[in-house]
Amino acid sequence: MDIRPIGVFDSGLGGLTAVRVLRRILPEEDLIYFGDTARVPYGGRSRETLLKYARQDLSFLRSFDLKAVLVACGTISTTSLGMLQGENELPIVGVVEPTCRRALAVTKNRRVGMIATLASVRSGAYEAALRRLNPDVEVLCQPCPLFVPLVENGRFRPGDTVIETVAREYLTPVLEWGADTLILGCTHYPLLEEVISAVCGPGVTLVSAGEESAFELKRLLTAQGVRAPADRKGEAEFFVSDRAEDFEGMASLFLQEDIHHRARRIDIDQY
Repeated sequence: MDIRPIGVFDSGLGGLTAVRVLRRILPEEDLIYFGDTARVPYGGRSRETLLKYARQDLSFLRSFDLKAVLVACGTISTTSLGMLQGENELPIVGVVEPTCRRALAVTKNRRVGMIATLASVRSGAYEAALRRLNPDVEVLCQPCPLFVPLVENGRFRPGDTVIETVAREYLTPVLEWGADTLILGCTHYPLLEEVISAVCGPGVTLVSAGEESAFELKRLLTAQGVRAPADRKGEAEFFVSDRAEDFEGMASLFLQEDIHHRARRIDIDQY
């Protein structure tokens, strides 16, 4: 039994997709979430800048006595995860490998589309993981650079003509190519699931990076025997690098839980 908290970080709101799943499947665990809202989006940054940000984000979380970390950011998972794992002794889970395994399990025609930030697509990490797991799979990766800033500004609801227009433009090449499975390779994208599903139609199965990584973390904690007691109720703490008030409103809406006055701003440059 281990009641130390789990750390989760992302560039902004997107990692809350993983938090929501963790709260459901590991309700006994304490969570500490950091959203780097002052520097979102990460997707267009250089690898050097992303590694710097990732190290700072992890350094802040490690100011707590953690038992594991979930990197709930597709961009960091594809560009910096290996370095972070090599520099830290505690378990660190990313989103790529578990998501790819799930996509390969559900595809019928072995044509898997993947949408993500520009940095994630450039890294080739999803494509490499899919082909390592199944050399016969065909992969088409599509960068969607406008999705994260639109989500962060609340433009993710069906009926919003801006996000629907952008989604159709991004997804049409993947659909015309014939993908029957679509990896949402950024943890912001499940917030767009209704919009994306409407564009793709029922013939395309969506696979969420945030959800699959949460289940991967549960398997890891169970295997290592470091789960918290099942009869306790876990708590979540939220930290951001910009205005807490701006984060709390959107986060409460998405988590379906009132977190007003529960998020705190920290100076990430100190880490």
